[in-house]
Amino acid sequence: MKTLCWNTDDAVWKHWNQIVNVSASLVRVETFDEVYQALETAMSSFTYCFIYLDEISFSKQVEDVVALCSAFPKQKIIVFPNQLNQAAALRLFSVGVSGQCAPYIGKEQLSLVLSVVDSGEIWGGKSFIQQLIMQSTLPAKMIHNDDLDDLSEREVNVAHSVSRGLSNKQIALEMGITERTVKAHLTSIFKKTNTKDRLSLALLAQTRYAVH
Repeated sequence: MKTLCWNTDDAVWKHWNQIVNVSASLVRVETFDEVYQALETAMSSFTYCFIYLDEISFSKQVEDVVALCSAFPKQKIIVFPNQLNQAAALRLFSVGVSGQCAPYIGKEQLSLVLSVVDSGEIWGGKSFIQQLIMQSTLPAKMIHNDDLDDLSEREVNVAHSVSRGLSNKQIALEMGITERTVKAHLTSIFKKTNTKDRLSLALLAQTRYAVH
């Protein structure tokens, strides 16, 4: 596993080296231009790109990450912000960031994050993602509402429930079905709507159902 790390903080860099798998190879860069050049030259040979968002240039770095996601849409990018910022998190997830973690994340937790990201899901911590779903929306112009037109009545109900921030268990109880059936509906919904995860589906559904 080869990981590109945009990190300007020596303490955080030292921590990352202590928690990654022994077989992992971390490559450190300290500027946006270095990140861009490395990703462009490597032809996606980096499994992940870790980015530490520092306090001084936080807002600029968020926009830099947006640019990287646009230029390298297939690259798995995980951000490690030094501050919790709901608006920034929403912007980053909406453009394709794979995960958000605390800079001093533990070894076992990081391993879990990477396994989730590898499965095609996003990571932001369960409670954070649920909160993000319930409190946020994307501008309608960024969403194609007709992506929901092919859903069955049951799938529409599940999508609506996801947009309200309900968990699979809560959806199952509300609809009188099993969690396994909810998961099956979600798999079908993701395919029909071209969404890759729960947050993307929630943001899509919110534009249809006007959830606030």
